[in-house]
Parts: sequence; C-alpha cells; structure tokens
Amino acid sequence: MHHRKRIAWLLLLLALPVLGGCFAAVVGGAAVGARAAHDRRDIGSYVDDKRIYLSAYDTLNKDKELALKNRVVIVVYDGVMLLAGEVRTDELKQRAERLVSGFEGTRRIVNELAVGEPVGFWSRRRDNTITLHVKTALLDLTSLEGFDPTRVNVTTVHRTVYLMGKVTREEDEAVTGIARDVSGVEKVVKLFEYLD
Repeated sequence: MHHRKRIAWLLLLLALPVLGGCFAAVVGGAAVGARAAHDRRDIGSYVDDKRIYLSAYDTLNKDKELALKNRVVIVVYDGVMLLAGEVRTDELKQRAERLVSGFEGTRRIVNELAVGEPVGFWSRRRDNTITLHVKTALLDLTSLEGFDPTRVNVTTVHRTVYLMGKVTREEDEAVTGIARDVSGVEKVVKLFEYLD
C-alpha cells in the first residue's frame, strides 16, 4: 500500500506543471522534474518530502487560530522538517509542533518558531530579499568543482538564514561563509546532512 501511495504522489507532483495556478504555488512553484534532476535526494525521498510538506500545511490550516493569527513557515528536506515564523504564545509553538509530528517519513523536527506578534509585509519582504541574495551569491561559487547551488535550500526568517541539503564538509564551509557575508544576514543555521 505504501508503494501505491508513493506512486500516486509522484504522479501528482509530475502533473503540477500542467495544473499550474494556485496548487503549483503551494508546492513551491518549481517544476518537479527540473528540481529533482539536480537534487541529491533519491526520487522517493523527494516525493516523500513534498507529501510531508503538503500534509503538514493541510493539518496546520485546519487549526484556524494557528492558520489565521500566526505565521508558520514549513520546509522539509530529506525527512527533516523546519518550522519557522511567529506564533503568539509558547503553547501555540508547542501545538504547531504536535500537529505536524508523526507524518511517515519525518525523521526530525527543528522548531525555530519565535513567540511574538507575526511580522509585517516589509519584514517578510526583507527576508525574501536576503534569501534571493544568498541564492544569487551561491551562483558565484566556482571554486568547488561540480558544485550545484540548487542543491542547497535557503530559507530566511527574521534575518536568520536556514541552510538545508546534502553537502560535503567543504561545500558546507564555502556555502556558510557566503551566506554569512550577505548584507542583512544576522545568523546562519545549518541543517545540512553530510555526504562525507
């Protein structure tokens, strides 16, 4: 049965470029085939991560208090789930983690939710700009033969840059150094898995 579920998710994800619109935006807007081709995860892990991501957002959206009055950002990479953003109370922080716990394939949850008022549009825009600048800076990393910057997931919340992906120690050092040097970055959190 698990094999059938995985195939169903894979077919759904492969159909996303055809479906377009809102659903593609929920998944991240990238064509699955193009991203998966550059990814170091096997296709099964890639599909599992997308399934966990969609299921976690669906579950959180059913909790109207969390969904409407707080901001929870979810990123899943190789079974590691990052929760970032802002919730108004510590109880809501714990509730968010409880709600997304237990999905098959989740190996670890990193709860980086800040307790406080959700930030406004301009703060979120600043974070998105930092993410873009880090990704652009990684394109200039030519000193590592065969390095593909699309293999590093970059997420910025509260000027903190979260780095995820499967990398070598040498890639980690180079990527982290570049991220730290980007204007506006206050902190870098590495959630890498190492190939060596």
